[in-house]
Amino acid sequence: MFYFGIEHEVAFLNQEGKFADFDHTKFADFNQIVEKLPTYPSDYPQLRVGDAGIKKKRWYIEGFERFADSDQPIDCLAKGIEIRTTIHSSIQGAVNELSESFNLLREVAASYGYSAVLASFNPYKTVFEPQPPLNEFEIKQLQAYPDEQTANIYMVSYGPDLNISVADMATEDLIDIGKKLTYYSPYIVPFTFSSPFYNGSLWEGLSVRTFIRTGKRSATLVFVEKQEQLIHSVPSLTKVARIPAEVGRIEFKAFDSCDDFNIYTALLALLKGLVLDKTLQGRATIPDASLHQISAKEGFDHKDIFANAHKVLQASEIALTNDPDVNLLTPLKLMLTKRRSKSHELIEIFQRVGSIEEVLRQTY
Repeated sequence: MFYFGIEHEVAFLNQEGKFADFDHTKFADFNQIVEKLPTYPSDYPQLRVGDAGIKKKRWYIEGFERFADSDQPIDCLAKGIEIRTTIHSSIQGAVNELSESFNLLREVAASYGYSAVLASFNPYKTVFEPQPPLNEFEIKQLQAYPDEQTANIYMVSYGPDLNISVADMATEDLIDIGKKLTYYSPYIVPFTFSSPFYNGSLWEGLSVRTFIRTGKRSATLVFVEKQEQLIHSVPSLTKVARIPAEVGRIEFKAFDSCDDFNIYTALLALLKGLVLDKTLQGRATIPDASLHQISAKEGFDHKDIFANAHKVLQASEIALTNDPDVNLLTPLKLMLTKRRSKSHELIEIFQRVGSIEEVLRQTY
């Protein structure tokens, strides 16, 4: 039995039509939106609330928490609003819930003058530098968690976590699948490329998010039950589950964001096929940064990236032969044939209209 969930980060333009990042937006600006959105008591204990209490709903503010001299946060520098779904036994169930939650978020945000836009990397800010600078307590906190030291990356990048788990799968098998997805990540990420803007202009490739992020941050994260099951690596491949519902979850983190949620349907089917597949032999504990950078620049126009993407998609399709979810792979087959991603479309619109904000307004 498979289970699925999706976490999807949403960026916004504000009332003035500017990109609503940490320099233009306060926690309270996004919090008024989240406050208006419903709470579903039956979501718990599936969804983690977290220590700061920010993650109380299906929607929460994604950002960088600030501390004074204790574990109690005093502020959160906001970059956007994340939507997370509950756990579903079908791919379509997770995607349907995401669509409903997104439509509700967009409606409430619009009433405060915010419009949801597709972004996988901040089109204007290249780095995140906390203001005021980090204090001693915060520096010590970050040093204790290597992955948290890349806040300069996650605060300017946006993307989904696609979650998949299989009932009663042994920990060593889970970790093996995590290594497999990490190895094949450079070949499947071009299906989602949607970050062609950097520092206020066009970047020289298709996914600046992938170019900067993957290798320094995880491509896949596997949630294990106990500390002794961890594999120590930077970036991490494994993490101890924080709530029982996380045990056994495989989280694929390297995709760019999609504004067509049907692509998430196809990608979850692809991941499901890769879990079932027994033919692909590649394994890696940490993502290959240089291969991701080649992929980020050229996508499916690179012959090895294209050939391996075809191989991976075919392996997934064969593994799903007797499963109706095999039909969900169709959009990916089409994309591979055309060698096109969302970035190609965004670049073409930008060349026509000459304004990043105008391009972003045409997403979703």
